[in-house]
Amino acid sequence: MGIVDPQTSHEVRNRGESLFFERNGQAISPWHDIPLFSDRENNILNMIVEIPLKTNAKMEGKELHNPIKQDVFKDKPRFMANIEPLQGYPCNYGALPQTWESPDEIDAETGIPGDDDPLDVCEIGSTNACCAEVKRVKPLGAFAVIDEGQTDWKVIAIDINDPIVPKLSDIHDVEAVLPGYLGSLQKWYRAYKVSEGKPQNAIALGGELKTRQFTLSLIKRCHALWEGYERGLLTWVSTTAHAIQVRRSG
Repeated sequence: MGIVDPQTSHEVRNRGESLFFERNGQAISPWHDIPLFSDRENNILNMIVEIPLKTNAKMEGKELHNPIKQDVFKDKPRFMANIEPLQGYPCNYGALPQTWESPDEIDAETGIPGDDDPLDVCEIGSTNACCAEVKRVKPLGAFAVIDEGQTDWKVIAIDINDPIVPKLSDIHDVEAVLPGYLGSLQKWYRAYKVSEGKPQNAIALGGELKTRQFTLSLIKRCHALWEGYERGLLTWVSTTAHAIQVRRSG
C-alpha cells in the first residue's frame, strides 16, 4: 500500500520496475491527472520527481499512464555519467504536470520548436527527494537548452519547505545563496549526453537566466498548450504515453 498524498489524493505503487500513480484504486497519469498548481494564488506548483539529487539512474515516464521507470539506452538500463565536480544529477529533477512544450509551435525566445514533453523542473534544494514524490515548489526562473534540435526549457525552483526559501525571490538571488551553482548546472546540461556518443547540447540565448516573471508566463503558456490552446478545439486522451490530441466535432 502506498502513502496517500493529502493534497492530490493519489498514492504510488511499486509494480516490478515501475512506479504507478493511483487514485481510488485506479491508475492515473502523473502528467495529466496531477494538477499543475498546488496553490494558484501564490504560484506554488506541483512537481513530479523523476530523478533525485545526486543519483545517476535516468528515470522517466513514457508508457501507458506514465509510470516512472528507468530509461533504456542500447538495450541496457540508462545511467548518467558524473560530470565533475558534480556527482549524479545536480538537482532533484522532474516535470511540471499539465504542461506541454509543443513540437508544432516555434518558441518565441529560441526560434526552435518544443520537445513534445512536459516542462522540466530542477529543484535546487539540499534535500534528496524520492522518485515519484510530488514536491510543492516555488519557481524562481528558467533557462533554455537546445537538445537534439528542440527547445527544452529548464525551470529552476525550490521546495517551499527548504531552509533557504526565504532568501530566494527570483533567479538572481540564487548566485548569492549558492555561488556558482547555476553555471555548473548549465555546464552539466551541455555535457551530460556526451558519454553516450552524442554531441553537446547548446544553452540557448547565451545562457541567459530568465526571471521569475518570465518563467510564470512560460509555465502558464505551456499549461494553455496542454489544455488545447485554450480554444476548446482539442481534447486530450491521458492514458497514452504522450497526450493524443483529438479534435472535437461541431
